[in-house]
Amino acid sequence: MIISRKGQSAESSYTASLFERGTKRIAQKVGEEGLETALAAATHDKEELVNEASDLMYHLIVLLEDQGLSMADINKNLLDRHTKASK
Repeated sequence: MIISRKGQSAESSYTASLFERGTKRIAQKVGEEGLETALAAATHDKEELVNEASDLMYHLIVLLEDQGLSMADINKNLLDRHTKASK
């Protein structure tokens, strides 16, 4: 889904427009959504937390793709950490 938008015209989708604007803008969106997610949690607004966490995850996945990474890389890292911590 997200990878298929990379290289498309910015007019075709929001995701394509993020890729066109570049890493700095994508990273900025991750920061903005992270803050909004934290604020929703701090105010105990569960509906808003779900919405903001969804936005955060989406932008993080776009950023990972921009950097040539994927959630599989993150999952592997978390598993490696868990394995080391269990020893």
